[in-house]
Amino acid sequence: MREMILCKLGEVILKGLNRRSFEDKLLSNLRRRVSKYGSFRVYSKQSTLYVEPADDACDLAAAFAACRQVFGVVAVSRAFPCEKDAGAIAAAAASYLRAELSAAKSFKVESKRADKTFPLTSIQLSQQVGGALHRAFPHLAVDVHDPELTVFLEIRDDAAFVHGPAVPGAGGLPLGMGGTAVTLLSGGIDSPVSSWMMAKRGVALEPLHFFSPPYTSAAAKEKVLALARELSPWCGRMRLQIVPFTEIQEEIRRKVPEDFFTLVMRRFMMRLAQSCAEEAHARAIVTGECLGQVASQTMEALAVTEDVVSLPVLRPLIGMDKEEIVRLSRRIGTFDTSILPYEDCCTVFTPRHPKTKPRLDEVRDAEAALDAQALCARAMAGREFVRIKP
Repeated sequence: MREMILCKLGEVILKGLNRRSFEDKLLSNLRRRVSKYGSFRVYSKQSTLYVEPADDACDLAAAFAACRQVFGVVAVSRAFPCEKDAGAIAAAAASYLRAELSAAKSFKVESKRADKTFPLTSIQLSQQVGGALHRAFPHLAVDVHDPELTVFLEIRDDAAFVHGPAVPGAGGLPLGMGGTAVTLLSGGIDSPVSSWMMAKRGVALEPLHFFSPPYTSAAAKEKVLALARELSPWCGRMRLQIVPFTEIQEEIRRKVPEDFFTLVMRRFMMRLAQSCAEEAHARAIVTGECLGQVASQTMEALAVTEDVVSLPVLRPLIGMDKEEIVRLSRRIGTFDTSILPYEDCCTVFTPRHPKTKPRLDEVRDAEAALDAQALCARAMAGREFVRIKP
């Protein structure tokens, strides 16, 4: 028997009659994610997903890391299968966890008996295996309340499994079960986090970036591509749309009063996002807006911004503060790229005194001088498409 990976389901087990469709999608995502690391058999039994290597050529460590980034998996552990016999289980635990048992000062054994035909109760199995381990590692103290190491035993239909503490998985719902959304991806801290949060709810993403040369540089564009690549281990395969935005911003600067620059710019972004969403059969638009963080993110400004679209606008960061967002950015691995000092189009032509409590009628009047339909059509025609893969 070979070491394998056990993935525990989270929210998926709460689903009712459609639970099977969620599990099937999760299995499909998991198979695709580990396939690059070798030949694995991936299957589901008793609310657990099993990732079993077919041969010794499989890179189990890389597959384990990949499993941790698959949405729908709440916990992941490397485990060793063995015969369903107390003596065999104790021997497997002593061998498989030898390094951990040798290094620890205290331990306990926790057993879960999913196969109810197994002759020992969970408590009896823990006592027998715990006693054997204590004899094999006499330096270990038994501590059932706060042990340095917990040895986990699982008695399942096909085999018994021995493993140490599981590590957290990505949680959430399987990617793709929540439909597709266009997500606005700038070069800042917020938008990659908001994209990740929607992917965690099972939403497949179509990232959209607005590029304004010569005001934004090629390095700024590369930064966004890097952020998309950093998101892809979590969010899967994506198609990044890069929309030229220079002409629109220059027209706004020429024809719109300065204090309305940002609001009108955001309204054009929303129009373009909806057009991209309709092409991609997406059902929503995702932004990284956070209430009150900047002038364009007051309740009045947000209402004005989304006035031009009919699709739902999802704002997963809306109630978070900056420290929470930064903490999540570090966790998902985008923070270091997000803080690279390259400009994005949102900082171009920033007004000195932006409107924080705009009225819809005055914003519509301010942009009336612009041919919105023609400007958007030319921007859509000039798009660049980049495929992003994990």
